[in-house]
Amino acid sequence: MNQQKISKFLSLVLRHRPDKIGMQLEPEGWLPIAELVTHANRLGIPLTSELLLEIVATNDKQRFALSDDGLRIRANQGHSVSDVELGLDPIAPPDALFHGTVARFVESIRQHGLRKGSRNHVHLSADFDTATKVGSRRGKPIVLTVNAHAMHLAGHVFYMSANGVWLTEHVPAQYLRFP
Repeated sequence: MNQQKISKFLSLVLRHRPDKIGMQLEPEGWLPIAELVTHANRLGIPLTSELLLEIVATNDKQRFALSDDGLRIRANQGHSVSDVELGLDPIAPPDALFHGTVARFVESIRQHGLRKGSRNHVHLSADFDTATKVGSRRGKPIVLTVNAHAMHLAGHVFYMSANGVWLTEHVPAQYLRFP
């Protein structure tokens, strides 16, 4: 199994389905690395601590983080497991943030804004290029501009994950600029 497949497996387990390997995330989203490796190998997934550390270090999107003691791992954001609290502090956003999507979602976004869906937060990018890459995963990208400054002044709370992804509960349509 190559690194990309292992990374996707880690995303699945650490964000959405730890039960798939018989584990449960700690309240802040952590899993003990030694137990994760053991459980993965029992299911025929060839994971070692060394490979896991290499994936954490080389993942281009920095999706994963290690605990200070290096014994646990978690996803930096994107959880659909409802009881995970990453312990992020609210932070004032830049004036504008960006969200990449595709045409088939635009009408719904115009009506309802950006909703978190099954995730714990809406994900936003600090730059246009990153939002373009995110949107292009599902087709021809459309990048929406979020008036984050106005949202913040209106009381909406923002967080920034360890890998620079901006998070918020909901982006009402009135704060979006469509191309």
